[in-house]
Amino acid sequence: MNCIVIDDDLTARLIIKQLCSNTEQVSVIEEFSSAIDAIKYLNSNVVDLIFLDIHMPTFSGFDFIQTLKSPPKIILTTSDKNFALQAFEYDCVVDYLVKPITKERFNKSLNKLTSLEETKTSNEIDTSKEESSFIYVSVDRRLVKINIPDIYFVEAKGDYISIKTENKNYVVHSTLKKIEDKLPAILFLRIHRSFIINVSQIIDIEDNSVLIQKSVIPISRSNKSELMKRLNLL
Repeated sequence: MNCIVIDDDLTARLIIKQLCSNTEQVSVIEEFSSAIDAIKYLNSNVVDLIFLDIHMPTFSGFDFIQTLKSPPKIILTTSDKNFALQAFEYDCVVDYLVKPITKERFNKSLNKLTSLEETKTSNEIDTSKEESSFIYVSVDRRLVKINIPDIYFVEAKGDYISIKTENKNYVVHSTLKKIEDKLPAILFLRIHRSFIINVSQIIDIEDNSVLIQKSVIPISRSNKSELMKRLNLL
């Protein structure tokens, strides 16, 4: 994780840099004695974290935060305990370190940062999974939501595809390739140049065809071996 240090005190910057050098979690790529200089740097560079002193001449740490449109994560450093409540009004502020900063307190701050990043990543994955559980298709100038697990199979019909569910059949102007890219490979398999099936919906297989619901769907010779690999054979 790349970071910068902003503090008008040289000794304070050296201490932060030394603490960072003792961990693999963060790497200091630049330091600034002036918040103004740091703003100029951030206008053309991206960082993951900022160690920011609150008390600086003419331009405080809080003034600095307010100038940033999309601030990265920030760990505030200060000799004054009285601004803690104000500090956490900003969503970007991860922690509030009071000088002199000990190694133990510094590491605790980094652990908190790591925990927040892991939670964020986990939430993003969960959201991605939620979004991939359905698709929207255009039918008669309306966008219709279809739950992906409810799809039995998809058939190509010229410039259109037919999406078959238990109760409905949706005819959509699209290609088989386009919808194949949106369907989860763990659940769906293309078994013929004109058919993608939901493997979990197979009732039986006979010769070169599968039965799904009441539909008999052909299996191409080149795709049959892949289908057999996917089945939980006894």
